[in-house]
Amino acid sequence: MSRTFLGMPAGTPPAPAPAFPEAARDAVRDSRLRGNLRHATQTIRARRAAAVAELPDWAELREAGRRIKDHTLRHLDHYLVRLEASVTAAGGTVHWAADAEEANRIVTGLVRETGEREVVKVKSMTTQEIGLNEALEAAGIRAYETDLAELIVQLGRDRPSHILVPAIHRNRGEIREVFAREMAAWGRPAPDGLTDSPADLAEAARLHLREKFLRARVGISGANFAVAETGTLVVVESEGNGRMCLTLPETLISVVGIEKVVPTWRDLEVFLQTLPRSSTAERMNPYTSMWTGVADDDGPRVFHLVLLDNGRTDTLADEVGRQALRCIRCSACLNVCPVYERAGGHAYGSVYPGPIGAVLGPQLRGTASELDASLPYASSLCGACYEVCPVAIDIPDVLVHLRERVVQGGTATRDGNKVVLRPAKGHAAERAAMRAARWALGRPRVLRTGQRLTSRTRRLHPRTLPGPGRAWSGTRDLPPVPEEPFRDWWQRTRGGKDGAT
Repeated sequence: MSRTFLGMPAGTPPAPAPAFPEAARDAVRDSRLRGNLRHATQTIRARRAAAVAELPDWAELREAGRRIKDHTLRHLDHYLVRLEASVTAAGGTVHWAADAEEANRIVTGLVRETGEREVVKVKSMTTQEIGLNEALEAAGIRAYETDLAELIVQLGRDRPSHILVPAIHRNRGEIREVFAREMAAWGRPAPDGLTDSPADLAEAARLHLREKFLRARVGISGANFAVAETGTLVVVESEGNGRMCLTLPETLISVVGIEKVVPTWRDLEVFLQTLPRSSTAERMNPYTSMWTGVADDDGPRVFHLVLLDNGRTDTLADEVGRQALRCIRCSACLNVCPVYERAGGHAYGSVYPGPIGAVLGPQLRGTASELDASLPYASSLCGACYEVCPVAIDIPDVLVHLRERVVQGGTATRDGNKVVLRPAKGHAAERAAMRAARWALGRPRVLRTGQRLTSRTRRLHPRTLPGPGRAWSGTRDLPPVPEEPFRDWWQRTRGGKDGAT
């Protein structure tokens, strides 16, 4: 799926995103970016740790969230049909979209039916995933982001770099410059003499957005959760701008990934405890908006729910990789990841950055592109992401699984009830090396002889590997070879006492 970004002419194909190592190499040289990221992520994770420590039953809540998500994913077909029935009974209309193109076509058509040429949007990763803003722009419809961070990204013709704080790569001075330079072209200009104080920046955004809220007749949102039992959708936020989009327009269109469904209200209670503490480090979100269909005297008069697949069904078929669909988009994994803290979100070339993006993106899109084949390697496998995940996604395990997929063949495709790997070109050298290692490790005498020869020639070893091995050693230091193999050391120091090896 290709994506375009605001500031590009409608219909202009974007340049292919570079592989992660190439993009990260440029990012780590930007000292200002690294400073912004370091300050923001360290602050957020410290606050999160304090918020989580307040709950003595956090481990039990985490396990409950994992079990609810796994149960729902195993019976997803049942709960999606139940959700459709509940939404329909409450006066809403449900649409099914197999991919981004179909979802964009549905939403664009629904907006056109209203006769409107402007929409206001709630912060939504799903609509970013499908490139909805660009599709609307190509159809002559202007979409206004109303979340403060998303507004900064939109006005700056930029890309989000974080799930929770899309403008985390910008400091206050940069934001002031963006507002002063761009606001007038999108509506109300920035106040004269705008400073970079948070209060002044927030007030400038509030004044800029107010006129859009008051005249908007169509709102577009995603949802954090969709309750199958009642057909209720849930959006949690910290600013209140989302609630304005959900209540003031006459028509509301929600684009929701099929994995966002939860079975019952009781299940929702677990996530409304774990999500805010894991994301914004709050005991509860300042604004938790819930709506069920339509009502004559409250909120929109027309409600459409677009349920999006876009690779999720194929991901669900992968027994190891499917756990990524538990994700509730809290961003806790980004804030503890040493790779993300140094490289930033843009290096991932995707709407979903950080550890979760490294496992979710290649599964939703496949691993055929250079970027997606590189993302499973964008990790040190330290395991910090797993430790903080509120639904216990074992991201390191999925990363290793995806690395195996990249080496063995690339994308997983459905063949009846089975999932098979589609053969991919390349990686011949890596496969040959693995075969050679398997042969040597299965023959103790050969391994012992090789270790001794290696230790005796250690002074001749290069700092980097030649040929195809250069890609591996280009970002790693080759470990020094010890003076003697471990087997020889053990025999010399302990063989006579504890037995020979």
